[in-house]
Amino acid sequence: MKSMTGYGRATVALGKHTLTVQVSSVNRKTLDLAVRLPEAWAGLEAGVNEQIRQSAQRGRVTVNFEITGTRKGSPPAWDEAEIGATLDRLADLAKSRSMEFKPTPELLWSVVSSLRQPEELPGPEEAAPAVTAALTAALRDFAAMRAQEGEALLRDFVARLETLRRHVGVIAERAPAVPAAHRDLLLQRLRQAELPLDPDDERVLKEIALFADRCDVSEELTRLGSHFDQFAALLRADGEIGRKAEFLLQEIGREVNTIGSKANDLVISRAVIELKNELERVREQIANVE
Repeated sequence: MKSMTGYGRATVALGKHTLTVQVSSVNRKTLDLAVRLPEAWAGLEAGVNEQIRQSAQRGRVTVNFEITGTRKGSPPAWDEAEIGATLDRLADLAKSRSMEFKPTPELLWSVVSSLRQPEELPGPEEAAPAVTAALTAALRDFAAMRAQEGEALLRDFVARLETLRRHVGVIAERAPAVPAAHRDLLLQRLRQAELPLDPDDERVLKEIALFADRCDVSEELTRLGSHFDQFAALLRADGEIGRKAEFLLQEIGREVNTIGSKANDLVISRAVIELKNELERVREQIANVE
């Protein structure tokens, strides 16, 4: 099981530059890629997208490629004559406006920075191996985090599935006693209304039989057991499981709702409420599963 939440980062050298790749993702029903490459490398995007798809099937995945300046150890390049000419022009401008002109180290550095020619990025063919290497390393960390988060989710689902089974067990244990309890209540109300009837009276037996048929939840319990088994197996399956799990949870929810509408019993009604609460927690968590 993999979570749709993940993060990975890697840095590689690229000529005189440093290339940093950051990969992050959040939950999304489908795979939604947002790749930010330097414009000069736009031709590499198709390969980058394909590489990402090998690591993620669902989620909003954002990949950012960042190029930082000249690597440490390379001396900055500037034109001293051009810097001097720029300072002279600034001094003339200040004089024309009757302003005192005193260059400071900060001003000198600003002038140098403004005149420095940006270094050209390597072309896409030269950059491709570094892009692939950096993305591979970042995706490795990204996948590891998603797997780690997935293990935590798996443990939570296993515990919650046991809780669901326990609540269903309460219903299964109580269900056979519901018709008899209704029979006793019916006879009690008839006596209170001073309408004594023989318990073996055909009308009483018919009413009890109709009630027993209406409140029978044996089929729903059988289907719930099957759905729980499928859900447990799905949790251990490889690949994308999120959408299948969401469908199974919908089916489980339908069966629980049917039991709630059929059961005319306080114990079963309480168990149904607990089932719905737990199911909602599982639904919230399954939205994070790939």
